[in-house]
Amino acid sequence: MHIDDSLGDGSAELAALGERYFAVQHSYDPYNATLLGLSEFDQLPGDASFEASQDASSQLAAIGKKVDALALDLGRLSTDEIIDRSVLSSLVHGAQQDAEHSLWAANASAKGYVSRQALVFQAIPAMTAADSESADRYCLRLASLGRFFAGIGERYAAEAASGRPPTVCGVMDSITQLEGYLALPVERDALLAAVSTSHDPALRNRAESLLEHEVRPAMAALAERLRGDILPTARADDRVSISTVRGGGDSYIAAVARHTTTDLTPVEIHRIGLDVLEQTRSEWQIVGQRALGNSDFGTIAGHMRTDPGLRFDTSAQIVAVAQAALDRANTARDRYFPAYDIGDCVIEEINPIDAEHSALAYYRPPAVDGSRPGAHCLSATNPSSRFRFEYEALAFHESVPGHHLQLALAQKLDIPRYRRYLDVEACSFNEGWGLYAEQLADEAGLYSDDLSRLGMLSMRALRACRLVIDTGIHHYGWSRQRAVDFMWNNTATTAANATSEVDRYIHWPGQALAYMIGCREILRLREQSKSAQGSRFVLSDFHQTVLGSGAVPLMVLATNVERWNAGVLTRS
Repeated sequence: MHIDDSLGDGSAELAALGERYFAVQHSYDPYNATLLGLSEFDQLPGDASFEASQDASSQLAAIGKKVDALALDLGRLSTDEIIDRSVLSSLVHGAQQDAEHSLWAANASAKGYVSRQALVFQAIPAMTAADSESADRYCLRLASLGRFFAGIGERYAAEAASGRPPTVCGVMDSITQLEGYLALPVERDALLAAVSTSHDPALRNRAESLLEHEVRPAMAALAERLRGDILPTARADDRVSISTVRGGGDSYIAAVARHTTTDLTPVEIHRIGLDVLEQTRSEWQIVGQRALGNSDFGTIAGHMRTDPGLRFDTSAQIVAVAQAALDRANTARDRYFPAYDIGDCVIEEINPIDAEHSALAYYRPPAVDGSRPGAHCLSATNPSSRFRFEYEALAFHESVPGHHLQLALAQKLDIPRYRRYLDVEACSFNEGWGLYAEQLADEAGLYSDDLSRLGMLSMRALRACRLVIDTGIHHYGWSRQRAVDFMWNNTATTAANATSEVDRYIHWPGQALAYMIGCREILRLREQSKSAQGSRFVLSDFHQTVLGSGAVPLMVLATNVERWNAGVLTRS
């Protein structure tokens, strides 16, 4: 798309720049586009090469210069467009830094959004092949996956040779995911989800043939290359910090800024995490005494970890707890929010192969064309290892009043589409809202008992630990084991989950900071509004102000709330 530098109308120029950003970003990262519900990039397999990253970085940098130039003459823009420009500037510069540093390429892993190979297992099952157009896109992507997986292997090898080797734990996690996937017969392949209900046998046969003869051999070759070529060069568990690789220190600072949308330093964030953990201990004592008859944190955590009665017996029980929590939240929704016209959220189990390497839960927005609903996707495998007390807080975070309410609403707002479809690009707002939703559910009395409230506190402590551990690893140089021990000593999670969480922070530097930093800012602004408005303050109106402009950087959110407090309304 060519942008005419001679445009005199600020509105037209801003709109053109926004569309250019949208096209560049989602062409570079088409799997995230699929997860956001956008189908127009579904035919793209992605390009893992260094050249693709550099090209995206260059294009985004050029867009960013033009967006920044608009700030020199804001009189050409309306009030709402000034907000649009601020958001676009943050998005473009964050995406440019992400492409430039490409930390995923120095951190082979199987962890969700940050792993190129893991995105395949998340995004392709979310595709549809309901008509000839979508079926063609689906088959085009499958046909190109062989080259994509080969490209991932080439990129890892090149990065390792240039002083950016991955970690041993990440490489092993990647191999385990690939080999676990390949162990299943092709007819049970998760990547066939789009054609599982198709009445066209030729389409299914074509998909199966592509998987059997092109995709699976490429995955096997990647697993072999990881084990034979990449693993011997990988960083040991005492060198998991991204600061140990070439350029890693500067890359981490950029990641912190992108994911928090603040100017907080790693040192400041580390201190905030320690302070929140200390503040949370008093609540542990009160709720623990009611729920378990004990106020000692160590005893409470030990009971929560080891009592078999606090585990599930079946996967169906896990889904039922999440569904019941969602139902209660939907019933109470109108007391805390305007009557939003959004579709229902569904509960879906994560595919067992993906679940082994996934977070306990994540949210997948509805498709733009209505072909799939918004979904709270949760891990329900190995139910005897899952805690009953965690799944209510997870449901409120991922569904209502959390991500589903927020992201499904954003798709319907009268804002540019580069702002309607955001997830990892606006972490501090999105994940801050999700954590805020867990607390709001408690204020609304939605938790079924004090044990589930202990689960909420454990999840809050985990998010505080993220501030300490992420900065501990990547700024202070903590080892993997030191980070796991800190998580174990400050939450009620298991050793296995503590390790899984820490591995996520290792391989996605900075992202885990977004939750608590964003939540604290929303709570700060709520208190600010209460103080400014006094008896005029209405909680549902505050929520509309926060959500009514979509996901925005935290500094833009503060400006929006301050304008609302002053009686100046913006687009909603």
